[in-house]
Amino acid sequence: MNINDEIKKMKRALARNALFFFTGIFTMLPYRVVQAISQGMMALAYPLLIRQRKIAFESLHIAFGKEKSDEEIRQVARNCFQNVGKGLVELIYFLEHTPMIKERVSFEGKHYLDEAFRQGKGVIAVSGHFGNFPLMLLRCVQEGYQTNAIMRPARDENIEKYFVAQRTKLGLNTIYSQPRKECVDTSLKVLRNNELLLVLLDQNFGSRGGVFVDFFGQKAATATGPVIFAKRTGAPLVPMFMIRQPDDTHKIIVEPPLILEEGRDEQETILINTAKMTQLIELYIRRYPQEWGWMHRRWKSRPTESSVVAPPSTEGAINE
Repeated sequence: MNINDEIKKMKRALARNALFFFTGIFTMLPYRVVQAISQGMMALAYPLLIRQRKIAFESLHIAFGKEKSDEEIRQVARNCFQNVGKGLVELIYFLEHTPMIKERVSFEGKHYLDEAFRQGKGVIAVSGHFGNFPLMLLRCVQEGYQTNAIMRPARDENIEKYFVAQRTKLGLNTIYSQPRKECVDTSLKVLRNNELLLVLLDQNFGSRGGVFVDFFGQKAATATGPVIFAKRTGAPLVPMFMIRQPDDTHKIIVEPPLILEEGRDEQETILINTAKMTQLIELYIRRYPQEWGWMHRRWKSRPTESSVVAPPSTEGAINE
């Protein structure tokens, strides 16, 4: 093991021990006290997150470099990091005080979700790493929906075990994105059981298996799972987004189901509809830029000659 691997191992151990330490402390304190402490901790931590800030600035410049000033971009980054910190503290606290989730998370457009379930084919909830999305899932569980989420495991095995145990205890089922066949089989099964399946569609999917669609004017490798699942099961695609409110409560906005547009063949159908969903995610990020996780290299993978690439834009795909 080289020195870089040792440093990564030490950093993960430090993060893991800090998480478990503060989980034990925070859950015993009143929430207002926890909020005050966490605000101070986030202010101290922000200057130290050098690599994450660098990635966030790079991503923000790709997305908004022609639209926002450097100061506006720095402010979005600061607000983004603050929201991520708040979100983690909320998750830690609310996992031990679950009635607070229902108190602090409301729905807008819930009737779209209920109407979709009445079709009896399951519902594919399309979203992104937007707002405190784990609370969105737990709120769905509280509302009585059988809820499943496709996720990548955390890099630290002990942290992953902790959060999986907590999610499972509260009724949220985790479907790992790998191995792929097992992920696909389980996803199809829960849809055929008329359950809710959340797919986060906003991270770099790599150059194999996905398609390249426009995202802030740049080609971004994007997963095709939601469209493929919808075609195979007839399950409606329902976009859902979690938005933090000024008083630090949250609102789940449920959009009307996306109508699948048929292309000339299956590949074009997948491409067109993946582009439509990505456009909607971009629309929400533009409205609430501080809510998205900019600390991710969304455009890392680049198209090759063999890549499936959407045309530069899909006019009229999303109505504002």
